[in-house]
Amino acid sequence: MTPDNDPAPAVSPSAVLDLTDRARTFRLRMAVIARETEAALDTTRDRYGRTVHADAAADVRARRDKAAVEAYTTHLAPCADALLDTARRTLGELPPARHLAGWRTVLDGLAASTTEIRRVLDRPAAPGSAGERAQHTALWPHLTAWADHGFIASHLADLDQRRDHHAPLTEEEQRLWTEKAQAAHRRGELELTESWYAADGLPITLAYLVEDDDSTVVALRGDPDAPGWQVIGHYAHEYEAGQVLPAPVPPGVLRPNVSEFHRPEPAPEVSLQNLVRDVVEAQQAGDASNALLTATQRGHDAGPMVRLQELLETVAQFAHALETVQGRQVAARLSALGRQLEFLTREVEEAAEDLGATVAVLPPHRTPAPRVRPRPAVDTTPPAPPPRTSTPARHR
Repeated sequence: MTPDNDPAPAVSPSAVLDLTDRARTFRLRMAVIARETEAALDTTRDRYGRTVHADAAADVRARRDKAAVEAYTTHLAPCADALLDTARRTLGELPPARHLAGWRTVLDGLAASTTEIRRVLDRPAAPGSAGERAQHTALWPHLTAWADHGFIASHLADLDQRRDHHAPLTEEEQRLWTEKAQAAHRRGELELTESWYAADGLPITLAYLVEDDDSTVVALRGDPDAPGWQVIGHYAHEYEAGQVLPAPVPPGVLRPNVSEFHRPEPAPEVSLQNLVRDVVEAQQAGDASNALLTATQRGHDAGPMVRLQELLETVAQFAHALETVQGRQVAARLSALGRQLEFLTREVEEAAEDLGATVAVLPPHRTPAPRVRPRPAVDTTPPAPPPRTSTPARHR
């Protein structure tokens, strides 16, 4: 690959399109491989998600690794270096922003993965051998690095530097439109429709500004729920705004080390539906108590109530990571709900223990209903229906 101090020459638009198309095709192929793999791995697990057929699961992963290598050699291998060179050149031309250091690290990681993939593929093992299987297994993390993060390289390669704000407002126009938009926001007539980050790291939001039954598309710079945001343009429709405004950059991630291609083995899990069914089929208080205790169980095989609390906490983290006023408000609400659910979980757990301590069974008069009722004999006359009692009609 071209060193940083010797930038690669500019690539024609058609060549850039080919590079990004190849990377996108590889990403889509990897997504299909991942879905097919998960479906196949599901057949090796029991009803609670535990792997019970380890050899079959290993075979599934081996087929996955081989398919990923084939996808890389077909789509990405011919263009990986050129894509990274173009992305690095574009990165060096961007204005300073908080995310650029992270993008540079991603490109360095993709370059390292490309080097390792090439090193292994240049010394292939015998087809179908254990050595080939080991090679494919070793390459899986590098292939998924491209599947997870290659979109950043594609975006940089495809970024059109001419897509700046071509029709800026004058200071007076910006002040007037900002005042109109702020007034509409206060009366609830500023409808936000879409948001993205520009290359300089600042957010842009599209909104419909409603005045006298007429609406105009306006572009806002900054957090609409925080002081200091401004209108940077007004347009006849969203398409026109998209053609003029700075291009969006790829959004971030909640946790940098998470990958859809490296999901952990699912923990054993009992659904609420199964727990409800267990209670319906129970006859002893201890069985109903166990259903509640399962719902409140903590640890690796946590129950549904604990998983719900984990979901609330994770979404609260996501909302706070949006770094907006409304996001922080929602995060606070979800955190409070999580604390309430924690209290409720403890209450349910105590109630379950009290129920289990009753040492009781259901009374025998709660008899089951037979699913098959006896049919009358063929030569018998069915019983006469009971006499109908008529209710006198009410007259007004």
